Formats: sequence, structure tokens, C-alpha cells
Amino acid sequence: MKPVNIGILGATGVVGQEMMKILAERDFPVASLRPIASAHSAGKKLSFQGEEVTIVEATDSAFDGLDIVLGAAENDIAERFAPAIVKAGATFVDNSSAFRLDPKVPLVVPEINPEDVKWNSGIISNPNCTTIITMIAVNALAKESPITSIIASSYQAASGAGKAGLDELKAEAMAYADGTSVEPKAFAYQLAFNVIPQIGGEQYMGYTSEEMKMQNEGRKILHLPEMNVSCTCVRVPVFRSHSISVVLRTEKKISVERARELIANAPGAKLVDDLKNKQYPMPLDTSDQDIVFVGRIREDLTDPNGLALWCCGDQIRKGAATNTVQIAELLLK
Repeated sequence: MKPVNIGILGATGVVGQEMMKILAERDFPVASLRPIASAHSAGKKLSFQGEEVTIVEATDSAFDGLDIVLGAAENDIAERFAPAIVKAGATFVDNSSAFRLDPKVPLVVPEINPEDVKWNSGIISNPNCTTIITMIAVNALAKESPITSIIASSYQAASGAGKAGLDELKAEAMAYADGTSVEPKAFAYQLAFNVIPQIGGEQYMGYTSEEMKMQNEGRKILHLPEMNVSCTCVRVPVFRSHSISVVLRTEKKISVERARELIANAPGAKLVDDLKNKQYPMPLDTSDQDIVFVGRIREDLTDPNGLALWCCGDQIRKGAATNTVQIAELLLK
């Protein structure tokens, strides 16, 4: 593949830093790397493949000469600079939620709908992290028989709130051991030794914005516009890797044995399903890698066409940075 000029918008954050790491890991053909961040960070140095690169301030001219820009910034930043990125002739692969539901913007998980990158007009969206992990887990089942509904509960790690969330959980755990306390800032309440059943603000009929992403984005990724999802998103005191409990219904019955076979051969997924020997997906096992582990597969006792399963995946990597880099690889192909 021909080397290309890469920019990372939001390069100093957790996801931006992970993008740089993954570009190097996957031997992405980088001709030059331009880290782009706020004026506060401009001029500072970052290390990439044994060399120092200088952070450039995010301005309209910062994207000139780039071929692909990987977005690791918040919605408002993505919306602010997307026109400048496209005008500069680069393709913007954005990790924010700013453009995910725009009908003119592809929403891509490379293991599921790689063909959708072909109709981009300069912007491609990376889905929500929990959605990516769940869709990887269920995609092979959807290909066997269309999914009509999903009931899901997510158990989302502190990493979903970035470095501030990771730092706060660590500080709270240490403070608890010392008999002191830490005032919550990244989260509404203390996360250590607690669970918080709200991620995002209320969006629809008591569901939060995070919970509605599973339905809205899942429909677009799987090309199942009629699929219905009821989701509850919970923040849990885990540093890294999200977990999701899924009950799904398909048009035609899929046996547990067939489901295991399909998932074992699904791209991006690994079957870890041996209850007798206590083998099942867990956050500690799925962190710092890119495969979604799937297990606890069993029949749904409330519906003959239902299956229940449990999956885990690294939120920072496959749920964000790796998926973005994989989309960029599709562009080169």
C-alpha cells in the first residue's frame, strides 16, 4: 500500500494516543504523521515509531496536505473541523457521534459492513464502542437469520470516560484503602465499589443517549432498519473493557450448537464458552487486544427464537482506536 499522510485530531487524549500505537502495531503505511490538538498542547512533542512529532494546533489550515484524518475528539470539535478536513481533500474517519446517523455518512465496522466505505463523501463514522463490541458478537447470527430484537445490558468500564475516568477510579480505590474519599468529577457518583445506571443524558422515553445508540447505530451497521433494541447502560468499576449481556430474537430459530459454530468462525470474535470449566469472557482477559470474546450462549427461556449471550471487548482499542484504523486500511484498499 502506498504511504499516506495521516492526521490525528485529538491526538493527546486516550483514544488519540492509542491510535498512534495501533498505526505502528499494524504497520500502517504512514508517510508522515501530524498530531493535532488544542492550542494548549501545540508545540509539544510526541513519540511515533522512534521519532518525535510536533503537535499542531487545530485550525482550518492544519489539515492541508493530509490524506486521512483520524478523529479522536468530541462532537463539537469534529463538527467544527469536518468541513475544513473535507475541503483539504482528506477523508475524515471520525470516532465521535457527530455524524453517525447522518444518512450521507457510512457507519462502519470492517468485519461487518466494509463495503459501506465505498459511498463516503469525505466523512466515515466509527460507531459507539458498546455497539461495535455487541455487533461483532451477534453479526454471524444476523447473517444466519435477521435479528428482530435485542434486549441488552452493558457494563461499561471507566475507560469510556477517557483518562479522567481511569484516573478517578484509581484514585477512589486507593482512597478507599486509606480510609479517605475522593470527590467525584468524571462521574456523577463514586464509581469504586459501586455501579452507576446512567451513561449519557435522557434522550427518549427514559432511555439515555448511550442506550439509544445500540438501536440506532446497530440498525445502520447490520442493515436491519426494523430491528428493535431495549438497552440499559451501566458504568461499573472496571478500568478497561466493556461487557454486554444480550438476549436476541431472530426470524428463524438458531440452535445453541449452531450459534456457537457461527460465532467461533466469525471475524473479530472468539468463542469462550465452557461453563463447566468456568471459561467465559471477562474484562481482564479482553483488555489490550482487539478480539471480542463471546460466551454464556444459551436458549432464551421466554422465546423459542431467542438466544442469550455475554460478550466483552476492549473499549479503547476495538471499540474506538483500532476500528478507526481498520477503516483507514479499507480506504487504502
